Amino acid sequence: MTFSICVREQYEGEDGETETRYGVAVTTRLAAVGTLCPFASEHGAVATQSFVNVDLGRRGIEYLADGLGVEDALEALLNADSGSAQRQLHGVGSDGEFAFSGEECKPWYGDITGENFTVAGNLLTGESVIEATASAYRDSRDDDRPLAERLVEALAAGHAEGGDKRTDLRVQSAAVVVERTEDLPITPSYDNLRVDATETPIADLRETVELAAESYQDSLDRYEDDYAEDDESGM
Repeated sequence: MTFSICVREQYEGEDGETETRYGVAVTTRLAAVGTLCPFASEHGAVATQSFVNVDLGRRGIEYLADGLGVEDALEALLNADSGSAQRQLHGVGSDGEFAFSGEECKPWYGDITGENFTVAGNLLTGESVIEATASAYRDSRDDDRPLAERLVEALAAGHAEGGDKRTDLRVQSAAVVVERTEDLPITPSYDNLRVDATETPIADLRETVELAAESYQDSLDRYEDDYAEDDESGM
């Protein structure tokens, strides 16, 4: 019922140190996908979909935080899930990527594991949906736009290829979550956003991310001195 992308990127932080950001974005032809599918932390990003088992996402992030390798984390999660044949689970950790599509997922279904990213989907119009999503993300990696914005554009590419095949379902949703190792004065407001019920999820999420990025920059411009004082005082 869904297609999604998980990514890991390294970048130079404000103090010149190498930092890592993890992101996940997802869309489906049902409401409130952001409450069920995407999970991210400073240790990794995970998407759980098909017949969703939310515990797979929650425990996946916990396993990555505990230092479990991605392959070991995937094995542990699937071994504990009696319904694994109906699940899709994919993601990235600090040491690699993993993707699983159970044999009982609804067609078309499949996944892609690339360098520092994974894409998966089910109930799609075809394989070209996840291929387009992956290609759009690859092409954006040298772009200096926020990761959240680039992930939404990757979803847009998959959606343009047909996306979720259940065109009889009017209500749709989308979400994006980004976490990072860098300790910022204020968490970017565009890094955790959802559109829970709409007929145009990608366009609405794109606009929401753009507005949130504008709002974030405005808050920095207005209150930068206050944030610096709070940081210095340990508040």
